[in-house]
Amino acid sequence: MSSIIFSILSIYVFIVMGYLAKMSFKEKIDDKTITLINVYFLQVFLTFWGLLIRPVDISLLYAPSIYLFIVLVLLLISAFFARYLFKNKKEYSIATVAAIIGNTGNLGIPLNIAIFGEDSIPYTTIVNLVNVFVVYTIGVYFYSRGTYDTKTSLLNIIKLPILWATIIAILLSVYEVSIHSSILNMLMMGAYASMTMQLFLFGIYLYGTKVKELSKKLLVWVMIFKFVLLPLLAFCVLYPLSIDPMIKGIVFIELLMPLAVANVNLASLYECNAKVVTALVFISSLIFLGVIFIGVKLLELF
Repeated sequence: MSSIIFSILSIYVFIVMGYLAKMSFKEKIDDKTITLINVYFLQVFLTFWGLLIRPVDISLLYAPSIYLFIVLVLLLISAFFARYLFKNKKEYSIATVAAIIGNTGNLGIPLNIAIFGEDSIPYTTIVNLVNVFVVYTIGVYFYSRGTYDTKTSLLNIIKLPILWATIIAILLSVYEVSIHSSILNMLMMGAYASMTMQLFLFGIYLYGTKVKELSKKLLVWVMIFKFVLLPLLAFCVLYPLSIDPMIKGIVFIELLMPLAVANVNLASLYECNAKVVTALVFISSLIFLGVIFIGVKLLELF
């Protein structure tokens, strides 16, 4: 259990640093500029490095296929019911998509290593790849729809370089194109810079965020979907499957991850109540500290 706790708390250091930086320098730190640098430049390095450091094994697609199926089912349910509860476009977008964008990378991968060991890495890598596609297609569309029309929102998906970087990186990996070690080292530098900046940015947005001003209806809706309906659906889908219990556990834990900081990036980029999304990410991270131990106990049933 101690390894799980340290895996979670270690990444929060950079969040605290971002918070302290914003508190100290206030308006001298431009939130939007950091978002643009991270999303349009550094995350391209993260995508290439993450996909090229290990070959993509097509035989591992079973686990991410289950993950994607569960996410899409929940998305349809959320999109249908949210339209009757949230008349504000921005709140509807957040209510629809926030819960399905979990922190499968920065937190999910090291946490699964702590629980299942390094054998989990191939599976978590592919699951995280699927989540990247979810973030930069479905996530971009819904967060963009909070401000723009349908056509513009679809164009915003195409405009993001990270989506094209992902496609290119997958092709290079599948065709086993040899990448020089110097290039991989360069990509690694950019990747770690991206992960650090993403957490730092979350801390920046956290400063000045007032949780008490958050819509209680939106808060309850997102947290119930994230920590009740999503795990329940995941358990019902995974339990009867005749596959390796470790794979079941990995998919379940990845789906249990708190809201990803990527939610904040997209909400900021498309002006969709970034402060509200920041508060939701923060609260989900706190709730997760208790939920994860219940989740680990449930793994015994697989």
